[in-house]
Amino acid sequence: MITNVSLVTVYCLDQDKARDFYVDVLGFEAAVDISMGDGFRWVTLKHPSQPELELTLMVPGPPLTAEAAAFYRGQLEKGEMGGLGLQVDDCRKTYEELVAKGVTFIQEPSDRPYGVEAVCRDVSGNWLVLVEKKAFTPGDFSGG
Repeated sequence: MITNVSLVTVYCLDQDKARDFYVDVLGFEAAVDISMGDGFRWVTLKHPSQPELELTLMVPGPPLTAEAAAFYRGQLEKGEMGGLGLQVDDCRKTYEELVAKGVTFIQEPSDRPYGVEAVCRDVSGNWLVLVEKKAFTPGDFSGG
C-alpha cells in the first residue's frame, strides 16, 4: 500500500548551486549528498516542516538518454521547466523577503480564487509557485 509521496525530482544545472539556493535562500535542509561512482551524485533536501518528503536535485544525465538529457538542459536554460508548488503563510511577505535575497520573480503576488500566488525561478530556471491558500469552490472560477 502506498502511504505517501517521499521523493520528488528537481532537475538542475549545478547541484551545488541548487543545493545552496534551496538551503540558504528557501530554508530547506541538506539531507543526503553521496557520490555513487561514474560521476553520479545523489543530493537530497528536506523542508523542516515536511521531513518525510525529499527533493532530489538531479543534473540531466543517466538514466536519461542523451537526447532526453539535452532536452531537460535546454528547458532549464530557457527557464521553461516546471518546478514546485510551495505553500506559504503570507505570500506578499515571502515575496518581499525573497526579492531582498535576490530571487528572480516572473509574477508578483496576485489574488487568485484559491489564494495569493507568486512565481519565481530557482538558480536553474525551474518555476517555483508560492501559494498562500484560501478556501474555494469550483464556482469561484469563471466557467465553474
